[in-house]
Amino acid sequence: MKVGQNIQTGRGDWSFEGPVAETFVEHVRQSVPWYDAGHDLVCGLSDYFVHRDSLCYEIGVSTGQLLRKLAEHHEHKPDVRWVGIDPVPEMIDRARAHCKDLKNVELEVADALTWEYGKADLIVSYYTVQFVHPRQRQELIDRIYERLNWGGAFLLFEKVRGPDARFQDIFVSLYNDFKAANGFSSDEILNKTSSLKGVLEPFSTEGNLGLLRRAGFTDIATVMKYICFEGFLAIK
Repeated sequence: MKVGQNIQTGRGDWSFEGPVAETFVEHVRQSVPWYDAGHDLVCGLSDYFVHRDSLCYEIGVSTGQLLRKLAEHHEHKPDVRWVGIDPVPEMIDRARAHCKDLKNVELEVADALTWEYGKADLIVSYYTVQFVHPRQRQELIDRIYERLNWGGAFLLFEKVRGPDARFQDIFVSLYNDFKAANGFSSDEILNKTSSLKGVLEPFSTEGNLGLLRRAGFTDIATVMKYICFEGFLAIK
């Protein structure tokens, strides 16, 4: 099944592996509202948490677009360590090529659930946790909270479900309209939805807030919201 940008997949079989990395940036920009604006927002928010000696992570770095923007945004702080992790080798290959001239950027093929994090001032997950199996999601958020320094921040951007069936119907309809307006055909929209069955499992706003609170976060704010896409800032 074609889902756009010549990406082929099957029912319940979406994967970031293989040739997906070649057209990932174009595909995600057409698929996620305010994708680049969200990057700019993350950079702006990072000013409050990134210090000259900070260690910062991006979980699910994909091709390194956001991590490079963050490193460049803080280029006057050359001792900051920017570490991007992703389980897909093809994505890390692309990220290394994209960030090859940045000496304080490190990129690793790794699982966010088992990676040995250092103590960090900022951890970013930009539409990544939604792909972690629900039974493992709390474990991941717990690890993130534990590895943040006091006063450090977790920026969590996620696709979210509506709070009830009526809102979910509205969200799905408007999001399909968004994708159609961005050039996806009806078949590509339907095929992408089919490919994500059992792969992308969004929680509601309250579901994500519950994950954060159970991990220990008490200072939490929504910093971006567009239909079924939401960004949270959680401070330890």
